[in-house]
This record gives sequence, structure tokens and C-alpha cells, in this order.
Amino acid sequence: MKRTVKKTIKKIYNAELWNDFFNNEKASGLILIGCTLISLILANSIFSAQYLNTWHIGFGGQSLEYWINDGLMTIFFLLIGLELEREIYDGELSNIKDALLPIFAALGGMAVPAGLYLWLNYGTVAQAGAGIPMATDIAFALGVLSLLGNRVPLSLKIFLTALAVIDDLGAILVIAIFYTKTIFWLNLGIAMGIMLFLFILNRMKVYILSIYLIGGVFMWYFMLNSGIHATVTGVLLAFVIPFGDGTKKSISYQLQSFLHKPVAFFILPLFALANTAIVIGSDIVETLTQHYSIGIAMGLVLGKPIGIALFSFLAVTAGFCKLPEDLTWKTIISVGFLGGIGFTMSIFITLLAFDDQVLISHAKFVILLSSLTAGIVGFLSLKKTLKANPNENIS
Repeated sequence: MKRTVKKTIKKIYNAELWNDFFNNEKASGLILIGCTLISLILANSIFSAQYLNTWHIGFGGQSLEYWINDGLMTIFFLLIGLELEREIYDGELSNIKDALLPIFAALGGMAVPAGLYLWLNYGTVAQAGAGIPMATDIAFALGVLSLLGNRVPLSLKIFLTALAVIDDLGAILVIAIFYTKTIFWLNLGIAMGIMLFLFILNRMKVYILSIYLIGGVFMWYFMLNSGIHATVTGVLLAFVIPFGDGTKKSISYQLQSFLHKPVAFFILPLFALANTAIVIGSDIVETLTQHYSIGIAMGLVLGKPIGIALFSFLAVTAGFCKLPEDLTWKTIISVGFLGGIGFTMSIFITLLAFDDQVLISHAKFVILLSSLTAGIVGFLSLKKTLKANPNENIS
């Protein structure tokens, strides 16, 4: 009886946290669109020079853009890590049978786009950009899905969210493994030592959040100076913060709940403003016909839906998992296009993949166009596919 009551309470708390997450991501997606438009307009206006220089203002020996991308985005990754931890303990990923569908979908959504990109760019200076079309922007994808209102089944919202979270984890692993040029082992060892110390505190059931956050700051500093991108610290820290019983009293819940709004309404919009200040030149046709541009576009607009649908189909056909009753293969293909909205993570990986500022600027522009295309196609396709479907809404 007590176990049943505890499970019911956990479900209620998870539903509340899910509502906060979904509603914040929904609103954040719309704000991100606004920030992107503002940034593009300013970057191509008479105020272009002043606007572009704003992000290069020095602070603490580094530019403002640097602190946003290497500092604040660590907090974004911390939230992603906490979401993933909750999914593993109490959510859709806690049951391996249920988890396999979004896991396979995410794997396909990473492998096929990367394969298409490498097919066009292998052996070129742009080869390192293979990770760019692998990513999915959770805020944008859920923001577009929310525009469909009550016709969207709960299972589809959960599928897309789980897929995007796993996708981001894959992107983080790609960043850690493939975009690390030189490793300073002493600093990495100290960072890992701090993580081990926090893990021991976790196992000793020390539930003082400030200790983990202070440890996380030191861990971030040494990771920053290890050669591995410092934002990885966010995810690592999330998994050593005690999950406890998963209720409102747990420090994991409290931190996750607190971070939703700052990340959705401050950090991600600031990232968008700083990283979409793209000057659109007269060489736009030449830009769009480059192999790396075609690779990014094909990966996001075609590779994502193909990979997500194909790997999902193979997993279901092989009997590893089953398709939810209120979803069809047309729905999976349609939502696969929303997976092609790369934006935040794709731009983030671009900054790590390339050193040439012209290449970075061109890649960002293609990411924006491709994400916009994928979002529109996904929205129209889902609108048609879900027209006759009964609805469930969690908001």
C-alpha cells in the first residue's frame, strides 16, 4: 500500500515538473525565434558594427561571447543532465522497453545526418562539421509542437522530448570525444577527482546542494583548462547530485525546478542573440552551394526524419520495442522533421568544429535556414497527420 502511494506521489511530482519543463520550453522556443530575428536584423543594419562588437567586449580576460558559450551554457547542460537523470530514474527511460524507441530514434537521428554530411565532406577542411546536423534543439522543437495545440497526443510529446534529450547527450559525447584537440591530463584528473569526491558524498547521502554547486564550479574551472569543453561539466555534475526519492524535497528536483526559467528565458535567448549575429553578404548563392552547406541542409532536413523513422521502424520490427497505440508511422516521420531543428546545439558544435570565422558564419546561416525548413515541414506534416487524432494535453 505504501509503495503504491509513493509511486502515485512520484508521478504527480514528475507531472508537475514535466508541465513546467514543457511550458517553459514552449515559450522559450517562441522567444528564441524573436531573439534570432532581432539579432539578424541588427547584424545587417546600420548598427551592425556596434552590435557585433558588443559580443566581443572584454570581461575577465575573455569576450562576453566566450562567457556565454563556455560559462552560461554549462548551466543549460546541467539542466539537460538533470532532465536525463529524472527520465532514467522515474521517467520514460526508466523502463528499458519504453526507452528503446526514443533511444533507437535518437541513434538514427544522429547516425544518418552525420553519414550524409561525411559523404559530401570527407577529406575536406569541413570534415569536422559532421556533428553539426546530429543535434536537435529541444526548445524550438517543442515550441513548434506546441503550436498544434490539443491535437498532439501526450505520447508524442514525451517521445520527442526523450529523443531530443538523448540526442543532446549524444552531442555532448561527440563534443567530449571528437572536438577535444589537446588534453591536459593533470587538470582533467583534478576535475575527475572532484567528481569522484562529489559522487562519494552522493553515496553517503549528503543532501546539501551548495556543496555540489561549489564543487561543480571548481570542476568546471579545471575542465575548462583540461582541453575538454567545459560545458560537459554540466552533465557530469547532474549525475552526482543526489536524486533521492525524486520528490519536491530532493535537491535534484529543487535545482531542476529552479533552473527551468533562467535557462529558458535568459541563457538560451542570450545564446541566440550572441550567436546568430550573422551578416548576410552578397555571396549567399555561393554559400548555399558549398559542400558543407549542402551536408548540413541534407543532414537536418532529410537525414533527421529518415534516420529517426528508419531506426524506429527497425527497432519495432525486430521486437525490441513497440509503437504507442496513438501514434502511426506517418506521425513518427512527421515529428522526425522537428528533430531537424538543430539551432542551439548545431550552432554550438559549429563553434567547436571550425576555426575559420567565415566558415562559422556561413554554417550558422545554413543551420538557420535548414532548421526553419525542417520546422515548417514538420509542422505542416503533423497538422495534416494529427487532424483526426483524439487529443491529450498536459498543459
